[in-house]
Amino acid sequence: MKFGTKAIHAGVHPDPSTGAVMTPIYQTSTYAQSAPGEHQGYEYARTQNPTRSVLEKNLAALENGKHGICYGSGLAAMDAVLRLLSPGDEIISTNDLYGGSYRLMTAVYERYGIKAHFADLKNREQIQSLCNENTKLLWVETPTNPMLNVVDIEAVCGIAKEKGLISCVDNTFASPYLQNPLDLGADIVLHSATKYLGGHSDVVLGALATNSDELAERFSFFQNAVGAVPGPQDCFLVLRGIKTLHLRVERACQNAERIAEALTKNDKVGHIYYPGFKGHPGHEIAKKQMRHFGGMVSFDLKADSFENAKRVLSNTEVFTLAESLGGVESLIGHPASMTHASIPREQRLKVGLTDSLIRLSVGVEDADDLIADLEQALHQL
Repeated sequence: MKFGTKAIHAGVHPDPSTGAVMTPIYQTSTYAQSAPGEHQGYEYARTQNPTRSVLEKNLAALENGKHGICYGSGLAAMDAVLRLLSPGDEIISTNDLYGGSYRLMTAVYERYGIKAHFADLKNREQIQSLCNENTKLLWVETPTNPMLNVVDIEAVCGIAKEKGLISCVDNTFASPYLQNPLDLGADIVLHSATKYLGGHSDVVLGALATNSDELAERFSFFQNAVGAVPGPQDCFLVLRGIKTLHLRVERACQNAERIAEALTKNDKVGHIYYPGFKGHPGHEIAKKQMRHFGGMVSFDLKADSFENAKRVLSNTEVFTLAESLGGVESLIGHPASMTHASIPREQRLKVGLTDSLIRLSVGVEDADDLIADLEQALHQL
């Protein structure tokens, strides 16, 4: 089954009681039992919900996995992965990653004796050198947030298998339409479904996908025991969004390519970070493991300062200044003061995240309007 057909139909069937084509929102906290312990597969809505079950099957199919498990947010899904670890265990993580992921590893889990090492995962020797008897998890973002570095999933997950590590790939920036890490050797795929999967900036939800029965059982246990589950309305909204995922991401990719090219012609712009450029260090890997180069573009200014970035960010009219990404509308953000403010400045600068770096989540508007909007905002400098 091709992707567009899976997005609309996988795991989704007309409601057996009414024939409703769209999965109903089962807005209930509990379910009637005919006798103690005898029920129709549903007992309590924290444990199972029919709307959530359909979404989990759909997401598993999109990632070519056996199991999908949904949580209240992307960070709640990440928390479930980190709960696999014990005090004394260590993580090797991408050194350029979402600020919330960094915060969860450092400010929360370090207190419980779980240490994270942040490395350039494009450097296999660096990964090998950090591996020791305590290493248990390899955490990968690709493309990375916000520098859009590209990590070779097959290569790094191969190292994880050799070393007996669990590998998890945060696939939020690519979405299942562009990249399927399980096919490349990853044990777990994570999504902030808030982003491209939901696609309309109206829901917060997280998800994991895996082919491992053992991992799926543990994630389902955490889902119920900890209780960080999404409500049925949220699951319905993500199911609704997924039906147009392939159409939205395709258009966003086309727009991002045109915008990145237009930025190369603007004398106010410094470095442009976009994997679709042949000169991008991860271009060939992206061509190998992605279907297109994504809808995200980052750039910094030749006159590098927060004040200059603020002037650009405050003067767009079509791009909306806001956190998040992956919606139908184009968003513009300042990682250093917004999504990545929890990462110390010296560490941000090590990976190239300057004070003037601007991140674009390119939506599905007309590309000419988006280009004109950036040009007039840059003209304010």
